[in-house]
Amino acid sequence: MTSSARPPARLFGGIEAGGTKFVCAVGSGPHDLRACRELPTTTPAATLPAVVEFFQAQAAQAPLSAIGIGCFGPLGLDPAGPDFGFITSTPKPGWQNVDLAGALARALNLPVGLDTDVNAAALAEHRWGAAQGLDTFVYLTVGTGIGGGVMCAGRLLHGLVHPEIGHMRIPHDLAADPFPGACPYHRDCLEGLASGLALAARWGAPGPTLPPAHPAWRLEAHYLALAAANLVCALSPQRLLFGGGVMRQAHMLPAIRAELLDLLHGYVQSPALLERTDEFLQLPRLGERAGVLGGLALALQASQP
Repeated sequence: MTSSARPPARLFGGIEAGGTKFVCAVGSGPHDLRACRELPTTTPAATLPAVVEFFQAQAAQAPLSAIGIGCFGPLGLDPAGPDFGFITSTPKPGWQNVDLAGALARALNLPVGLDTDVNAAALAEHRWGAAQGLDTFVYLTVGTGIGGGVMCAGRLLHGLVHPEIGHMRIPHDLAADPFPGACPYHRDCLEGLASGLALAARWGAPGPTLPPAHPAWRLEAHYLALAAANLVCALSPQRLLFGGGVMRQAHMLPAIRAELLDLLHGYVQSPALLERTDEFLQLPRLGERAGVLGGLALALQASQP
């Protein structure tokens, strides 16, 4: 009797590059993460060599096929642009105009995939999470800031640069909400009105400390539902995924769903929206691992011709 052994799984490196820490992992998917390390985001001169050292040590044990990075932005993602692979005009001190993808590709001699942290998380949700089987959806994360990743027709959305959903402009009734907004660029954009930072600045206390009946949450649901209505009308997604620390409040998702239907007022006639609203607007499934798994998904994509 002969037996055929399965070929070993191809291994990839994934990086969730955040303003506070870089999360580095090696594996092939959510059920195969073989090594993980968190490194503080200090300066490029200190952080990037530590990232390279981690992956070199892992590659010495088993070869890696590619590296993927989901990173804070803005980023240069146009392959024909002079800043391709760079972190560009980020407010993160010391990280402006850093050649992130190029530096790691040269040091590790591997293909490198780069995208925004939220686009990477969206890609992970598409491959392994709550957006499987869809080709057009939006992933929105509502935490200290607000960011959004978009997949359209099976491809992550890029264009002029990349989506900046957190900075969309939404109606702001100053009589009902006199808070001027917390965004240093636009004051009362979506992020300026509905981020975790805005919650704390408006009410004088962090969101998690506010009780469910606090008026903060009704206002928060209103602003996020306005964003959802804009996304439904502009992009016609098959699903909206709302994640991030602010969405850990169990009462938020039902409130946003109800407000969204009220705002659309029956104009968008789709059973997926009207009859299955709990499926249309839901939480991501990959939770806090979505970022680093997004790095793995970008690496898998980068390894393919």
